[in-house]
Amino acid sequence: MKTVGYIGLGLMGASMARNLMKAGYPLVVHNRSRAIVDQLAAEGATPAFSPKEVAAQVDVVFTNLPDSPDVEQVALGPNGIIAGAHPGLIFVDNSTIKPETARHIAAELARAGIRALDAPVSGGDIGARAGTLTIMVGGPADAFEEVLPLFQAMGKTITHIGESGAGQVAKAANQIMVAAQMAGMAEALVLAQKSGVDPRKVVEAISKGAAQCWALDTKPARIFRRELTPGFKAYMQLKDLNIVLDTGGAYAVPLPVTAAIQQLYRAMIAAGNGDLDNSAVITVLEALAGVTVGSSDDD
Repeated sequence: MKTVGYIGLGLMGASMARNLMKAGYPLVVHNRSRAIVDQLAAEGATPAFSPKEVAAQVDVVFTNLPDSPDVEQVALGPNGIIAGAHPGLIFVDNSTIKPETARHIAAELARAGIRALDAPVSGGDIGARAGTLTIMVGGPADAFEEVLPLFQAMGKTITHIGESGAGQVAKAANQIMVAAQMAGMAEALVLAQKSGVDPRKVVEAISKGAAQCWALDTKPARIFRRELTPGFKAYMQLKDLNIVLDTGGAYAVPLPVTAAIQQLYRAMIAAGNGDLDNSAVITVLEALAGVTVGSSDDD
């Protein structure tokens, strides 16, 4: 059985690491904040104090980090994964980063004999805990086949998209759809509320027809209760939309709907709500319309 490393134990990473342990894989973990490392060590993981130390001990090393510069630093920086290179090591990045960054990291690691997979995920904290994530993978097919049993411990739908960077392109497409669902749902609920129609009944009416989508399936009940804690933080949604638009620019692809939704998330972050769930983008539209969805006393 392969020994596995996991670096980046945030909202998603910690749950994914735990699922690897549940599947029986010996696990070495590292994170800038040590509290979660101590928790996982108490559950059976081996703690490490640098990416190099993790890489040197494992067959496969995963990362799950906030943004492109973070992954590049952990993979290629001083005391990084590349410094722990050894024959057969595979690097797997579960972060959402720019496709060109994924390709650059893969090329640099290849020079050190490390095969790399970009493998961003979708499904939020619920999917991470349940082991039902969607995983989109770019990189060498032989490395994908080796890592597939580990992916299956963390996810339900696992697809090898193509060469390095292809997983990140798929994730960019995914984030276009996610953001569009959140914004569309927000507009629908605010319209119902402002019109004096019960938004709960509207959701009941439309969620099984052509409007059915993941957002309508999972978010309205929490919005009605004003439970807007993340899930997936809004400032990370904005980061992903920036990646989408940068990627569109790199390939001369117009993305006008995504650009408009990006502005909604910018407004949300400017209002100090970046740590709320991405579905809380509804608060921007509520403020503009002068209503609170789910309230019984709006005029």
